[in-house]
Amino acid sequence: MAGLTVRTLRYYDQIGLYSPSGHTESGHRIYVESDLARLQQIQSLKELGLTLEEIKAALGGERFSMLEIVSLQIERLKQNISVQQKLLQELESVANRIQRDEPLTVENFANVLASMRKTHEKFFAERRSSWDRHLDRLGDFLESRPETPYSGG
Repeated sequence: MAGLTVRTLRYYDQIGLYSPSGHTESGHRIYVESDLARLQQIQSLKELGLTLEEIKAALGGERFSMLEIVSLQIERLKQNISVQQKLLQELESVANRIQRDEPLTVENFANVLASMRKTHEKFFAERRSSWDRHLDRLGDFLESRPETPYSGG
């Protein structure tokens, strides 16, 4: 549903951000149209850069003006730019040392790696989310299959 994993939906329910309207007798979640509208709001606010806590506050009655939401996004973008600029400076420093035939130190590499890690955290979080979705689908598939005893050979 909407590209979210079962694990994410459970987490949203656990923190009180998004809960189903009910459950079937077998424990499956039941979502109605108003639930889906709320999920759309959550995803929209998340795309604007709000944290889950900020989204919870906004949907819980605290008013966020468009200016506040845009300001939060601007601040996060400035932070991302700062991280990228730090990586650029570290890489330029290493390139300059190489051009001058100066030895590279462990510290030079450590600084570059630290900057790269900060830059790639979002990428790895997205990869992890993709794997979580695949694992959730596999788990759902395995749960839906009747158990068949293994008759080894």
